[in-house]
Amino acid sequence: MSGSKLLVAIVALVAIIVSVVSFCLAQEIKQPSVAGSFYPDNPAELSAMVDRFLQQADPQPLEGGIFALISPHAGYGYSGSVAAYGYKLVRDKPYKTAIIFGPAHHFAFSGIALYPAEVFRIPLGDIKVDDDFINKIADSGLIIKYMPEAYKEEHSIEVQLPFLQKVLPDCKIAPLLIGDCTLSECKNIAEVLREAIGERKDVLIIVSSDMYHGFDYEEAGIIDNLTLDYIKNMDAEGLYYGIREGKLQLCGGFGAVITLILAKEMGHDKVSVLKYTNSAQVTGKLTKGIWTVGYASCAIDHSAEREAGDMLNVEQRKRLLEIARNSIKTYLETGKKLEVKEADQALNAEMGVFVTLHEHGQLRGCIGNLIGRGPLYLTVRDMAVESATADPRFPPVELSELKDIDIEISALSPMQKIGDPEQIEMGKHGVLIRKGFRSGVYLPQVATETGWTREEFISSLCTQKVGLPADCWKDPATEVYIFTAEVFSEKNAD
Repeated sequence: MSGSKLLVAIVALVAIIVSVVSFCLAQEIKQPSVAGSFYPDNPAELSAMVDRFLQQADPQPLEGGIFALISPHAGYGYSGSVAAYGYKLVRDKPYKTAIIFGPAHHFAFSGIALYPAEVFRIPLGDIKVDDDFINKIADSGLIIKYMPEAYKEEHSIEVQLPFLQKVLPDCKIAPLLIGDCTLSECKNIAEVLREAIGERKDVLIIVSSDMYHGFDYEEAGIIDNLTLDYIKNMDAEGLYYGIREGKLQLCGGFGAVITLILAKEMGHDKVSVLKYTNSAQVTGKLTKGIWTVGYASCAIDHSAEREAGDMLNVEQRKRLLEIARNSIKTYLETGKKLEVKEADQALNAEMGVFVTLHEHGQLRGCIGNLIGRGPLYLTVRDMAVESATADPRFPPVELSELKDIDIEISALSPMQKIGDPEQIEMGKHGVLIRKGFRSGVYLPQVATETGWTREEFISSLCTQKVGLPADCWKDPATEVYIFTAEVFSEKNAD
């Protein structure tokens, strides 16, 4: 190769390298897309505006730890005051990572789009991306991929950042832009996030979403109230299909669906609507035919009345006990089942349950299902009646006795098969033994009431409940399952 050709080749190679390096460097910082339009691009002006919103916001304090926020993403003049309600509640809390779900407004795709940047820049400064967290979910194999083109001109994630930087200045972000998703994909993404979060308590989820979009401010209130009802009931599936069918409106709806699924799986059970308004109310133009958008600030936390590990809070326990007593009374008076309907998601969960009756401290009936076969509250209704009228060990309860009956409910966790009886913790675990067509069960409280050792507990279960020799549990053909029970009664529903 001649010297001139070599020189040309070297120059071309250098140009390519410079181009590649420049591209990579450009990708390390996500520049703002809507500063100066959705919010001020002047740092001092933006800082003062966000401070003013936060100072004016007056949300009711929440005693439970906040897991997620739903926050609007319109121009700050319209929705900034609403967004401040949620951010004020998480101010200076020990969050280290904020997962931000934002809907894609300008680019069509399926799944989750990531941006290859180390920081997102806004007028108030740079916010670091949690690369470790992003890498965990990027390697999941799901429809999660780097797609910087989807972020061009996109505002849904960006408008959350000035508030986040003000209230949690050291918090890193995991920005997730959402395209189209099936319900199954929403569930899969929630599972990936659950595994990535693990046991961490320092992760905050932010769902960026506006609500109603249309030309009728009266319709805005109706549809947004309905949408918020689904959110408050944590009905992820109903929310998803309501959005698909056009019955509900939530432009960040798929992020909300994923978050509701994830929240329930991680034990967060309460949604509080902190503030709601719409653009017609903000501008005072309450006239049909003018474009109207709804804005809400919500927080998802766990009930402060629920102890760690509990499946039901105090109010839910009291409601189930009330249903049990009313069910027995209705059946004894009319011979018919109590007509009842509950919207609470925890009371609609499928789980095994036993209803136990005591009269003057003595057992008066106990019947239940080990495995949930329908909503919990209906299982309680049915098992309460069965315990009062169909336990073969006792005559049916008379209506005149009901005032002397104390009702106890045992809500059961899923069954876990074990190979070693040493895994049984007395007073904590109930046990099911099954061999062929024979089976029997003791609830956890049996050990507490009798004071038995583990071997006495298992041996009695084999002989008294299964009807087999005391050592039948040693037979390889015998299956042993353990479960826990959340036990509460009218004497102690707390």
